[in-house]
Amino acid sequence: MCATCGCSGTAVVRLVHEHDDHEHDDHEHDGHQHGGHEHGSPGDERTVQLQQKVLAKNDRLAGANRDWLRQRNILAINLMSSPGAGKTTLLERTAAALAGQVNISVIEGDQAAALDATRIRAAGCEVVQINTGVGCHLDAEMVAEALRVLDPPGGSVVVIENVGNLVCPALFDLGEQARVVLASVTEGADKPVKYPHMFRQADLVLVTKTDLLPYVDFDTERHAADVRTLRPAAELLALSATTGAGMRDWYDWLRRRTAGYHAQ
Repeated sequence: MCATCGCSGTAVVRLVHEHDDHEHDDHEHDGHQHGGHEHGSPGDERTVQLQQKVLAKNDRLAGANRDWLRQRNILAINLMSSPGAGKTTLLERTAAALAGQVNISVIEGDQAAALDATRIRAAGCEVVQINTGVGCHLDAEMVAEALRVLDPPGGSVVVIENVGNLVCPALFDLGEQARVVLASVTEGADKPVKYPHMFRQADLVLVTKTDLLPYVDFDTERHAADVRTLRPAAELLALSATTGAGMRDWYDWLRRRTAGYHAQ
């Protein structure tokens, strides 16, 4: 049982092979079982202690992931958003634009299926799918197993596309070196206020689907002000992966982050 998020399920790591659109169960992950039919009250000390134990264990494993990545000079980026904000489309376009410049592989997190992993593989990236069942986020243990299966080359970039959710993914360190949060204009400008912990963790906030701005009610100035209040150090970029507007700024950020990490 995990009192941190209250979800329940067993993660399965699936390797999506080239020239193969079927899913393969490469490893069944018996990580923490999010269950939670019995939750204590907000003041229940047992609930707080369980939360602390779950996060402490995850932080230890995340530290091991970080060391593993650092030894191989691999930059890991945790890509987070609500469902449908455009993470997979962003990665597809990025893989095509930076082919031959940046070696990108992907860890895909979803509750079920390998639809996004198939799209990413078709775009030219090595990819491993993690299906979390009813789990609402990836954790460091899942990512450790995915890295083992993926075996990314030294000096490359691994993008971890987290499960679509603006709550629990912000709580779990995966061992990444950077956190990128997508906020699509179709979901409204109030998300930083409603989900502050997610935006407080961001190194970069991408406002996506800007081609739809004429058709939706999205206050760009309010959104930017709220992000800067929560996370003054975060960079903020606006783009459309559909039209390509603003994508060069994202590519430049990725190149700078990659070069800066590899120069350490």
